[in-house]
Amino acid sequence: MKLRLSGIQQLGRALMLPIAVLPIAGLLLRLGLPDVLDWPAMAAAGNAIFGNLGLLFAVGVAVGLARENHGAAGLAALVGYLVTMHAVESILHVAPGSLTKPSVPVGLLSGVIAGVAYNRFSNIELPSYLSFFGGRRFVPIISGLAGLAMAVVLGYAWPHLERGMDSASQTILGAGSIGLFVYGVLNRILIVTGLHHILNNFAWFIVGNYNGATGDLGRFFAGDPSAGAFMSGFFPVMMFGLPGACLAMYHAVPPARRAGVAGLLLSLALTSFLTGVTEPVEFTFMFLAPALYALHAIATGLAMVIMHSFGVHLGFSFSAGLFDYVLNFTHAQRPLLLIPIGIIYFALYYIVFRVCIVRFGLPTPGRDAEETAAQPIAAGTRGASFVTALGGAGNLSEVAACTTRLRLNLIDNRAIDESRLKQLGSRGVLRSGATGLQVVLGPVADQVAGEIRAALRSGASGFDASAVLAALGGRNNVRGVEALAGRVAVGVAQTAAIDEGVLISLGVRGIAHPSATSVQLLVAGSADQWALPLRRLLD
Repeated sequence: MKLRLSGIQQLGRALMLPIAVLPIAGLLLRLGLPDVLDWPAMAAAGNAIFGNLGLLFAVGVAVGLARENHGAAGLAALVGYLVTMHAVESILHVAPGSLTKPSVPVGLLSGVIAGVAYNRFSNIELPSYLSFFGGRRFVPIISGLAGLAMAVVLGYAWPHLERGMDSASQTILGAGSIGLFVYGVLNRILIVTGLHHILNNFAWFIVGNYNGATGDLGRFFAGDPSAGAFMSGFFPVMMFGLPGACLAMYHAVPPARRAGVAGLLLSLALTSFLTGVTEPVEFTFMFLAPALYALHAIATGLAMVIMHSFGVHLGFSFSAGLFDYVLNFTHAQRPLLLIPIGIIYFALYYIVFRVCIVRFGLPTPGRDAEETAAQPIAAGTRGASFVTALGGAGNLSEVAACTTRLRLNLIDNRAIDESRLKQLGSRGVLRSGATGLQVVLGPVADQVAGEIRAALRSGASGFDASAVLAALGGRNNVRGVEALAGRVAVGVAQTAAIDEGVLISLGVRGIAHPSATSVQLLVAGSADQWALPLRRLLD
């Protein structure tokens, strides 16, 4: 079960790569329409992305699933997708490019097949006379063959599958308020595992059909006036409700400590209001008050029902924030009703959160006496700082990210330093089994993942300059830093102030004492990569 859940979580993470393309597609499409810039070329550019979602999902999912996100998996997925779609069109005797309904499901399957095939066969060795086709070159071949097999099944079973898809779509759309409520509640609950991406992709890209466009999101941008049921309810929660919760958390902080959390809570509120990215806010209370989070999930489900009942149909290309609301205002149905509904949600969240925080003494930001404040990180050392906080380079086996989280495979997820991660900006961590770990950071997660991978590739992976400086006795004790061959010479005021045990734990291989006012640190990799960040902290 653990392995199956891990695989589904990987798929959820991989889905975010093609979804990240949609904001630019929505921007180009809306700006190019007659009611904005009236530039057909720009609208056509946006439509080109929405018209090839299956292709995007094939490549994006494959790259997201492949080890090291290798591009060879994307090429293999492209091969599998094209083979499947063109073969199915031939079997069904339809015009090329006219079969759009199975595009997204075929793209998803092609991406999964190619990603799994890359991880399984990218190092395969064939007999010498076939060696040219071994290794990574074998992956597009096997993906193409799998695509052909999928085309045979899909081609001859398509009439039955199409009826099944239409029936399922009509059942879901016909479920009305009950279906929307369940979707809204599950969407928030599944955030804990990251599986909400699977649910969202089904609702946004598959359910329903309008002139060849499928899914709530696709139909909305194709002009379907009934589309938006699976998106509209997020706007009151993300633009109004959660900012109200942030204000409640701020007012619940003792006055003497409010200045220390004002910037953090304002940043969380603005992120939710402007962009619709909510996980950094939600993780401040998700585990502290599960009952409060359950109420949040129920409120989301109710928002879906309320917006649908009032005939409000809103859409987005990224998430339910102000940017998407303004951009798609003229494309929506009854969009102004969001304002009064949103104000009610702001007041509801503020009152409920304020009462619960004070009544039950919840340690939300600023109320925890032992709360660790975020610490400044020297330029260029953030990735290495995360490596150290995650248990060192030897504890990291896989580093990836989705929109707001680091998604990691570790040797031992109990070896991490949660306090240090909090200093580095973590809003919460989720463990999966003994090796899986998710770190909630917000929209910078993908950038941080890249910095961690860069730190792991460098000789100084695991080096935390701020922690090393502290172990050397701090700024007041260090007089100078010089890079030598394989070691770093440090002039100090007092060697007694140095904590050698901490230095060793931070990756220093050995410590020499050439004089009473200096030490030499034997380090891994280039000494310059250790000395430069330390000098920056001293400047």
